[in-house]
Amino acid sequence: MLTAPGLCWLCRMPLKIGSWGVCSVCTRALAPRAVCCPRCGLPAAHPHLPCGRCLQKPPPWEALVAVSPYAPPLSGLIHHLKFSRGCQLARPLARLLLLAVLHARRTRRLTRADMIVNVPLHQRRHWRRGYNHSDLLCRPLARWLGCRCPSQALRRVRATAIQHQLSARRRKKNLRNAFRLELPVTGLHIAIVDDVVTTGSTVAELSRLLLQSGAASVQVWCLCRTL
Repeated sequence: MLTAPGLCWLCRMPLKIGSWGVCSVCTRALAPRAVCCPRCGLPAAHPHLPCGRCLQKPPPWEALVAVSPYAPPLSGLIHHLKFSRGCQLARPLARLLLLAVLHARRTRRLTRADMIVNVPLHQRRHWRRGYNHSDLLCRPLARWLGCRCPSQALRRVRATAIQHQLSARRRKKNLRNAFRLELPVTGLHIAIVDDVVTTGSTVAELSRLLLQSGAASVQVWCLCRTL
């Protein structure tokens, strides 16, 4: 998947600002059309009230922000970023996430994050891929939002099986004690940045670790939420 500089990654039309990567028409088309719970990001009856699932068993994070459901064309761009060395896509995708976060701040009174953190890869997987796609999303986001972004805030200390190959129950067990916090977070409002949230097992494990370490609140920002 290649595109000429200055063309939209999706419709291939010229961009007014080449670094945007995705034109305004395609950006509007990516906006989620289903009403989703502001906390878990799953389909719900009201966009500003927790759904029944969250009332009964709330996730550890405070709010979830997603650009769109996991579906084409955004899913194709994410796959290209992760598995085809499409690092040039990180900035355009981070911009889409920035727009979603700013919209959530206006409409949901989202707490401003003091720090954003990436979902860490195990050292072996990071070496094979050559980069952490979550970290590539965090860097421009932190610069635009004016917040801290320590790339080594979280570390994956145990190699785990690939999450998308496991059931929801096995995902939770797979991640137990898999992460370690490397710096103090007491009193900070933190946002975890990931590409796709499916069952939420990974971000839930990270959220619990951050909250147990004294974080004031945790949000989850992702490009796609599997509905």
